[in-house]
Amino acid sequence: MTRHLLATALVAVLATRASVAGEAAQPATTPAPEPSAGAPAARTPGTESGFFLFQARCTSCHGNPAVERAPSAEALRAMPPERIYAALAPGGIMAGPGALLNDPERRHIAEFMAGRPLGSAALGSAAAMSNRCAANSALADPGSRPLWNGWSSDGGNWRFQPTALAGIAAGDVPHLRLKWAFGYPSGVSSNAQPTIASGRVFVGSDNGYLYSLDARSGCIYWSFEAGSIIRAAAVVGRIPGAHGPARYAVYFGDGHANVFALDAQSGNLLWKRRVDDHFVARITAAPRLYRDKLLVPVSSSEGYGAGTPDYPCCTSRGSVVALDAASGRQLWKAWVIAEAPKPYLQQPNGVWLYRPAGGPVWNTPTVDPRRNAVYFGTGDASAGPATPTIDSVMAVDIDSGRALWSYQATADDVRVGGCARADPSAACPAVNGPDMDIGNSPLLIDLGGGHRALLFGTKAADILAVDPDAAGRLLYRVNPTGAEPGGIYHLGAPAILWGGATDGHRAYYGLGTGGLAAIDAASGRLAWRFQPTLADGSGTDSLGAAPTVLPDVVFEGSGHGMLYALAAYDGHVLWQFDTARSFDTVNGVAAHGGAIAVSGAVAVGGMLYVGSGYAVGNGATAGNLLLAFEATRGQH
Repeated sequence: MTRHLLATALVAVLATRASVAGEAAQPATTPAPEPSAGAPAARTPGTESGFFLFQARCTSCHGNPAVERAPSAEALRAMPPERIYAALAPGGIMAGPGALLNDPERRHIAEFMAGRPLGSAALGSAAAMSNRCAANSALADPGSRPLWNGWSSDGGNWRFQPTALAGIAAGDVPHLRLKWAFGYPSGVSSNAQPTIASGRVFVGSDNGYLYSLDARSGCIYWSFEAGSIIRAAAVVGRIPGAHGPARYAVYFGDGHANVFALDAQSGNLLWKRRVDDHFVARITAAPRLYRDKLLVPVSSSEGYGAGTPDYPCCTSRGSVVALDAASGRQLWKAWVIAEAPKPYLQQPNGVWLYRPAGGPVWNTPTVDPRRNAVYFGTGDASAGPATPTIDSVMAVDIDSGRALWSYQATADDVRVGGCARADPSAACPAVNGPDMDIGNSPLLIDLGGGHRALLFGTKAADILAVDPDAAGRLLYRVNPTGAEPGGIYHLGAPAILWGGATDGHRAYYGLGTGGLAAIDAASGRLAWRFQPTLADGSGTDSLGAAPTVLPDVVFEGSGHGMLYALAAYDGHVLWQFDTARSFDTVNGVAAHGGAIAVSGAVAVGGMLYVGSGYAVGNGATAGNLLLAFEATRGQH
């Protein structure tokens, strides 16, 4: 974009800006889902992501100190998408620069910088829905009823639910029937996995709203407008130190690295805290609530298009932040990259480059009470050198955030997006990638005899086990596809992105194009692998979502919208359901299902819940559904 035109136009627009904090969904412009690219919602093929476009077309002014009148990127992100889009569209005050973009690109810039889809604020409120609950009775103690709280109800991130809490036995699975469907307004879904507590569903969406629904009927109690995308599960817990009758809060993060605590009964705001001041810092994984500490993972979208010479690459660092659950006060912050980035090179255009940087945390932390430790996976570097904590599992002290140890799965991984251009930034590394983020939560498993293991996967579909009681000593590294362990990520090849699950004996991992694998947790030996064929016979389905395990049952979603229930002992199909179609919804919103590619199903109290339509990668089907199934016979 022309510097003078863009700067002048945006100054005028900002004079009447609205205050909205957030980050909109990214389009599926890359052919495969990558944690380092967030989890984009499908848009028009052939167009770039909003932040990539902003970096490539706009940072010559915005973020450039030499252009004094150009508002900062932080200021631009406080505008609503409708205002940005109108300014860029024909007839708008930025029509000149906007003419260099096609219409989907204008939408992508507006939605990314503003933090939500166009038109979503007006449509998303519960007040506009037809299924309001008749009453909002006192919230029951979450611990008194079956629940699934956050990414996984247990601190070890097993994603396992006992039959007594699931209310679904293996014999019930073939008889699951759809009970209700909820449509996310504005036509976009989210990878925010539903949380079920006190007989209610708490779930966020890309429209920037968190919803509270009745778990049995799907009627809506309330909505809360955060103003930015909500990409991850919420967690529910008792408000520490509250006087009088017990009160409960629901905690979640958004696309601008804000953390919210709401009264779970009413949806009223209790507190809000921004945990990172980088303008593209964001929260893409669920927090973990442990003993009145809220452990929040912080990621970033900085690496999208940092290879443009006009972008001052790179300054984000990745972290896990501990907050006091009662007040939101920060207790500690554990940086992935301990050293703050420093300027090291000024390019001929005057833009300074910084290093080291990167290390986003895309996964929910794992808690180890025995070692008083927190474990989490880290992403690649966006500015070298890649420190030993890049592409690693890190362990930090739960009281102080002090680093205890780390195990690096892939060394020297520096990846900068946008380096294929004709005039790349000097920040582009000689070898770009291989982009091997550890985007999945470590599984903490007791192997018996006093031995334990921490399991996690790589983007080359390796599964690693390290010993948490021996400073992360490697126990094994295997690849269930038969490939040689230690390989690197290739586009379209099998990969572990979003998570695993375990029943304590076997671990289950979605491998994307490699299907779903079950391994013996103690040895890493492959037990079985399931790879379904597409209905039209044109190929195999991609199983990259995080599995969910019940006794003798594994649930797994697919990139084409199939929800599978498999026998845990040999992987044969017990039940399957095609979600990639239109559904009537309880809230009257026109809705269609699609990919189940990131978050998994949740089983609680005889019900099974799954989000459908969060598309990542070209060819994935987008949608806007939350589906609730009921076990129609057997144990409830």
